[in-house]
Amino acid sequence: MAKRAPRFLTRLRENLRVVFYGPQALAFLSAVMLAAYWWGGETVLVGIGIIVPVLLLALHSSGPNGIPPMRDSGTGVLQRAHFEDMVAHIWQAARDGQTASALLFLELDDFDGLMNQHGQAAADTVAARVMQRIVTALRDDDVVTRTGDARFAICCAPSARIDLEICIQLAGRIQCAIEEPIAVDGTTVYMSCAVGFCLNSRAPESNAESWMTAARTALLEARRRGPSTIRAYSQEMQLAKTARTALREEAAVALESGHIQPWYQPQISTDTGRVTGFEALARWVHPDRGVISPAEFLPALDEAGLLERLSEVMMYHTFTALKAWDAAGVQVPQVGVNFSGSELRNPRLVEKITWELDRFDLAPERLAVEVLETVVTATPDDVVCRNLSGLGKLGCRIDLDDFGTGNASIAAIRRFSVTRIKIDRSFVMKSDRDPEQQRMISAILTMAERLQVETLAEGVETVGEHALLAQLGCDHVQGFGICKPIPFEQTLTWIRSHDAKLADAPSITGRRGNCP
Repeated sequence: MAKRAPRFLTRLRENLRVVFYGPQALAFLSAVMLAAYWWGGETVLVGIGIIVPVLLLALHSSGPNGIPPMRDSGTGVLQRAHFEDMVAHIWQAARDGQTASALLFLELDDFDGLMNQHGQAAADTVAARVMQRIVTALRDDDVVTRTGDARFAICCAPSARIDLEICIQLAGRIQCAIEEPIAVDGTTVYMSCAVGFCLNSRAPESNAESWMTAARTALLEARRRGPSTIRAYSQEMQLAKTARTALREEAAVALESGHIQPWYQPQISTDTGRVTGFEALARWVHPDRGVISPAEFLPALDEAGLLERLSEVMMYHTFTALKAWDAAGVQVPQVGVNFSGSELRNPRLVEKITWELDRFDLAPERLAVEVLETVVTATPDDVVCRNLSGLGKLGCRIDLDDFGTGNASIAAIRRFSVTRIKIDRSFVMKSDRDPEQQRMISAILTMAERLQVETLAEGVETVGEHALLAQLGCDHVQGFGICKPIPFEQTLTWIRSHDAKLADAPSITGRRGNCP
């Protein structure tokens, strides 16, 4: 009987809520007030005017499961300022009632690309449509808010039926809803999202703050895995996050202490076989772990916001190497340094590079600015355009890296004054045995010849690939088949050894565009 009383009161409260908050309340409110005045005069009317608001507030103070509904009445979206309070309330309600709940964080994939391509207004429209679809996919008692331009958060009302499988199904249902086409300014936009979630029973600590942190960690892991990924929080994620944090801090120290420096991979001419330049590639030589892969530490530096600092370190050591090669009397016409999209958005980039070139007394053409094809495929950023144009006018060479993996247009190649395109290794691999690869390379070389742009093939690993590229007319090659990246101290020995071999070896020549 003790348990039945609270249930009875809950049902009574919900029935009263339906009566007072439903449409019928508006129809009878004026009639009730008129009847009160007729029955008891002004005194009763004033009393009713005081009691009714108090009663409405009392009924509004809690919804099902004892949770106060603080969502916007028009959109069903919780105000962001109240979301953390609501999460704490649901956490406590689930704990007291021995029920389950789940916290989900979502982030739209490539929202920045959408904004660059269609503008801020269109991006806001898409985000609003996405929010509507999320609300439609949820129960009435669940709460949702927008936590950023492309981020959303959902907290499920406590229920005995919520488990891992239900959460995965909910996340999948939301993803399907979001992936439906969205019409914006006469065009159709397709969006997807990553989802990370955490059950309240799996939070690392027994509080709402830990629960939210766990859900954010799951979203971060989902984003790292790629578009449209769903990840549930696990203890291993927290350990991995701790390891990444430690790596980020250690990488920052290594960058300043000189443990991260450029190693150099030679680029040679297919006509003469001579060295035509080097590419500077960041390498971290750890005192205990040895050489750490760039795929491991570059994301850590990116998360720490240190890519620009890395670029400064790379340029300093590269320019120092150029001066050292000149002093040793060896011919190294240029060195390529990679620049990320974030670095190219620095409005003072041209000024900084000009100052560094003057400081080392180097001609601008000694520096090749390597830019990923994906940077120029996006809608041109004003700062990026100005920087690339400014560097081209300064005399620096512009190398378009990983060509063929993105969608760079011919107009983009001309607009950014690209000096050379670097054919991605995916086209070079086994090209001496695969006719389809040969046709693709031949097409790229023909286009480059028409545009009067030089070509370099990356990832050359065999003599057969080298010979084919020379015969097809590719200007330069680089790869493990020629030389792996090496520290500066080994470059002078390698250059002299390579030049000595050329004296006794015939040059590999061929005519551009001739297929074997």
